[in-house]
Amino acid sequence: MELSRNLRVDSVSRLDPLPPRALDANDTVADAVALMRAENIGCLLVTEHGRVVGIFTERDLLTRVLACNRPLDTLMRLCMTPDPITVEPKDSVRTAIKRMEQGGYRHLPVVDDAGRPVGILSARRVVHYLVEHFPALVFNLPPDLNRFPQSPDGA
Repeated sequence: MELSRNLRVDSVSRLDPLPPRALDANDTVADAVALMRAENIGCLLVTEHGRVVGIFTERDLLTRVLACNRPLDTLMRLCMTPDPITVEPKDSVRTAIKRMEQGGYRHLPVVDDAGRPVGILSARRVVHYLVEHFPALVFNLPPDLNRFPQSPDGA
């Protein structure tokens, strides 16, 4: 099948988003750091009354907490990225990629019709999807794209 067609037809759910990891907006940065370390993840969704109201990433920790000398008991609502761009499971892969590219995001919350978190879509999942479509090209790239072997490998 053709990649451009698949990008329009395949849905975000086809990318197998990660299960949502979330904290309440009234939880602290210390709670977020503990969860991120325990789960070995770099991104959390921030919820209020069960709906996504923000996202908290490693970058937020560096720029909005540590760089500003805020204490770790600061509430999430004060240092999260509010109102993140989201996708729904039925949205096309193309839509998700466009939103990630336009905003420069590495993670997108996946929400249902009511704004409740159902997953987190990472750039890594998108790359795996693309590799599925071009495995020979991706797996056979030389380490330096401007350098080619002088002779074929093997016998």
